[in-house]
Amino acid sequence: MATNLAIDDQLINAAVKIGGHSSKKAAVTAALKEYIQHHRQKQIVNLFGQIEFDPEYDYKKERRRK
Repeated sequence: MATNLAIDDQLINAAVKIGGHSSKKAAVTAALKEYIQHHRQKQIVNLFGQIEFDPEYDYKKERRRK
């Protein structure tokens, strides 16, 4: 889907250079992927303390079972 955006030329050019991207589109795509990943990680942090932890669980034993 084509989208027209007014992005600061200095910002986009710096992102292309710093990221070693071949185009502005590649820089924007990489930035969006990092943005999404960052926010998903923040959502995971919100789960701390809400999921029960079983100290007796042996993950190595579970691997051998399969």
